Amino acid sequence: MSDPKSKFLEVYSLLKSQLLNDPAFEFTDVSRQWIDRMLDYNVPRGKLYRGLAVIDCYMSLKEGKELTEEEILLASVLGWCVEWLQACAVVLDDIMDNSHTRRGRPCWFRLPKVGFIAINDGILLLSQVHRILKMYFREKPYYVHLLDLFNEVEFQSISGEMMDLISTHEGAKDLSNYSLSLYHRIVEYKSAYYSIYLPVACALLMAGENLENHVEVKKILVEITIYFQVQDDYQDCFGDPKVTGKVGTDIEDCKCTWFVVKALELANDEQKKLLHENYGRADPASVAKVKDLYQVLDLQGIYAEYERETHEKISEAIKTHPNKTLQALWGRFTGTRWTVDRAGNAAGNK
Repeated sequence: MSDPKSKFLEVYSLLKSQLLNDPAFEFTDVSRQWIDRMLDYNVPRGKLYRGLAVIDCYMSLKEGKELTEEEILLASVLGWCVEWLQACAVVLDDIMDNSHTRRGRPCWFRLPKVGFIAINDGILLLSQVHRILKMYFREKPYYVHLLDLFNEVEFQSISGEMMDLISTHEGAKDLSNYSLSLYHRIVEYKSAYYSIYLPVACALLMAGENLENHVEVKKILVEITIYFQVQDDYQDCFGDPKVTGKVGTDIEDCKCTWFVVKALELANDEQKKLLHENYGRADPASVAKVKDLYQVLDLQGIYAEYERETHEKISEAIKTHPNKTLQALWGRFTGTRWTVDRAGNAAGNK
């Protein structure tokens, strides 16, 4: 399939047009213009690797056979459902984190006349996922399984977000509540299921597979997500906003990140005291002290070793696993994500 991203974006335009003319709602010119602008600002602006991964994984399941036009369309539609869900998560997460930028631009809720209307927009994006599924899949034999999948993943992601927010409150009271097991649990539920498992599961259902036969795949996908989230934690703390497109706020927001957990493991009593006094404070001096401590503890070096070992471990597990969707997904995600080289330096968006 030539130029898959361009073809994929054509499907976005089709879906947007259909949603803007959804017969279930009597649109005014103003409401239609609002949704048009909101969708364009939030849905197709990312790297799109989640959505494109659905197509990659489905192609791998077809073992190199050329896809029909209908198959390409349906895989693309499911890919956009994943991207719509991602847009919902981004819009709401930016509000909860009080973020300022996303993908090199102001967060949606930061725009004039948007503000907390963005909360309703986030909910609207989520509801549109199910409108799209109904439009394209209600006659398919796997429709009910798709609905179950999306309902399950949405519940897990929202519950993971709750865990993240509650843990942040507890961490603000006492950082010793943070641990690697808590961090892994937050990442698994907040990110893994919707971000990496969902594209694979969509492709499997389209191919007529039973998801219960692929439990081991889900476990590997959770490991991949944790690996990528640690990379994101690195970018949040050490990345250049001009390169990453986002100003990191994990330290100010008192987030349970891989770096603060590692710092708590390695710090002596005096360093822990410094961390407790400065982590979670939204002033530049406190943030600088935390980052200086990370440097003293050589967390960038420890990260680089973690990145190397984990990449090798996951690559080997995928190489020897019989499910070819894992290889397709790994190729898509490692080829389009922000990566960090062995020295711990940002390598850019491939």
